Amino acid sequence: MIPVKGFDGRKVAVLGLGRSGLATAHALEAGGAEALCWDDGQEARERAEGQGLILHDLNKGNAWEDVAALIVSPGIPHLYPEPNKLIARAMEAGVPVDNDIGLFFRSFADQEWDNFDTLPRIVAVTGSNGKSTTSALIHHVLEHAGKPTQLAGNIGRGVLDIDPAHDGEVVVLELSSYQTDLARSLTPDIAVFTNLSPDHLDRHGGKGGYFAAKRRLFSEGGPDRAVVGVDEAEGVYLAGQLSEGAADDRVIRISVDRKLTGPGWQVFARKGFLSEYRKGRQIASVDLRAVKGLPGSHNHQNACAAYAVCRSIGLAPKVIEAAFNAFKGLPHRSQLVGEANGVAFVNDSKATNVDSARAALGAFKSIRWIAGGLGKDGGIESLSDVLSHVAKAYLIGHSAREFALQLRDVPYEICETMQNAVAAASRDAQSGDTVLLAPAAASFDQYPDFEKRGEDFTRLVQSILQDM
Repeated sequence: MIPVKGFDGRKVAVLGLGRSGLATAHALEAGGAEALCWDDGQEARERAEGQGLILHDLNKGNAWEDVAALIVSPGIPHLYPEPNKLIARAMEAGVPVDNDIGLFFRSFADQEWDNFDTLPRIVAVTGSNGKSTTSALIHHVLEHAGKPTQLAGNIGRGVLDIDPAHDGEVVVLELSSYQTDLARSLTPDIAVFTNLSPDHLDRHGGKGGYFAAKRRLFSEGGPDRAVVGVDEAEGVYLAGQLSEGAADDRVIRISVDRKLTGPGWQVFARKGFLSEYRKGRQIASVDLRAVKGLPGSHNHQNACAAYAVCRSIGLAPKVIEAAFNAFKGLPHRSQLVGEANGVAFVNDSKATNVDSARAALGAFKSIRWIAGGLGKDGGIESLSDVLSHVAKAYLIGHSAREFALQLRDVPYEICETMQNAVAAASRDAQSGDTVLLAPAAASFDQYPDFEKRGEDFTRLVQSILQDM
């Protein structure tokens, strides 16, 4: 646990008592604060009370007296589409609002660091797609190289729930726009921006607000080094804003769209090969084609970002390449569930929007595509450029019929449920095919989250594989 600093003997309100909220309350108390906890859900309140935490109804008129700060969970809106009423009351009362990420950055450093030979460092990863895989891959490479490291944030443990740092340790954080938007302190040593595509626009008041939330990771104090994907206009802009000139190697530009040139530091992937260039010369190359845990150009972008981070930490290219080849991938993100009779079964349940679905579809050639769920604005209309990879679609959930109308000439079957879709796709699949779950939709019509959807697919596939 990281005890929160700066609130010793003071009252701090905590709104939202999920995983991060409970960890925040305990970390506040470990630092000497009095945590006053509230959640609109009775079950969450009972869970907190069972852990010995103090409940404090923030709806009461005098609830904000002597409260030094309000710490909110990331899922609670503080501005758009409209502020949560309790956050609005705190702001009206002049109570500072923060989240666990802000508390972490103000509390992580410790006096014991004066005795360390190498100061701990924080790598923070944000972006629309790939940030989980990128974060996990960085952590994996460091572990594989024998470096002390911890993984936290949106993946792994809550940021305040990790252990105090060791000499030379690298903490890798995956941070969403919800987390970077509100944190009052953001001071990573290395910050990563993978890419940007429209998502969570209602929460951020549009695409500009969404990008601004991501950009805060690079502007609140500024990292020592920035790794920036430049395949979208926003990344090109961000890299330019951070750089003092073309040769400024504090900014490492990454791409999977084109070869990067110039006197700076670049990492890019083309035709399955990752290349590192500095001062106009190639430094190293890594063959990504045989890395089973990183299929497709979207994963090659993740590899470029992770490679750039690990190189800036001081790892050799061969060390990074060896670790890449040992990476198994993350559950629900281009996860190879199994193979039989020349048919591969891949779980990419995390592909909840069309951009991530496009990346998944682009990674394979002959696809039995399981798609559908709670579709987003526009459905799958924009995926027409990759539908040639699809032999047949098997549609599930609320948007199945809407998706069917947008498939053009692609054969399809309305399956309704995951069980029906897996059975039908397995029945039709031939050697060389990939049965791919890449829903291009949210899961909430049939599942509580994308993890449960992916677990259901995996269970059904494994049952079929046992009988094949």
